[in-house]
Amino acid sequence: MKRRDFAFALGATPLLAATAHAAGDPVEGQDFKRLASPVALAVPGSVEVIEFFGYWCPHCAAFEPTLDAWARKLPADVNFRRVPVGWQTAQEPYQRLYFAIEALGGRAGVHAKAFAALHEQRLRLQMDADYTAFGAAIGVDGARLLAAAKAPAVAAQVNAANQAVKAYRVDGVPALAVQGRFMTSPEMAGGAERSLQIVDALIAKARTTK
Repeated sequence: MKRRDFAFALGATPLLAATAHAAGDPVEGQDFKRLASPVALAVPGSVEVIEFFGYWCPHCAAFEPTLDAWARKLPADVNFRRVPVGWQTAQEPYQRLYFAIEALGGRAGVHAKAFAALHEQRLRLQMDADYTAFGAAIGVDGARLLAAAKAPAVAAQVNAANQAVKAYRVDGVPALAVQGRFMTSPEMAGGAERSLQIVDALIAKARTTK
């Protein structure tokens, strides 16, 4: 979902491009782009992959199962992390939700449950009381979830996420960054599976140029 297209329509139908580009080596400018200014890695010496996403984004919800299955098979030298995006005030609670979940242990499956709570159960985070229902939907205590979301550490993480979005010049989600130098997305690549094939090729490229 592009930044300019955001209308907070969580009921919108997820549309990821269905037609993949022809298989083969990724083409710069077509399948991925190179950042004009490289961004420093969170863990120097690793190969870093970042997904920029929003719980509020239907395209991110559609991408999640494919991405999660791929991420579970990554080798030890790849540092995969997610960065929640918030371009508008209404999106910030969902950034806080992500970091609150992480602070409470980020148990397996909770990430997918958060997408389901938004896009299937139509829950919202508009008031503090909403955390009770949201906590029940994702299997955590709502009071603890709210307390974590309001913690100063989470506010600092939201600020760092916003800085990363600016550094990578992210203008749509889901988007994937590799090694602080390359960007791709399901939209750019022509499909979810193809975008991850491109990321795999960029990981291999990053290993040879570290």
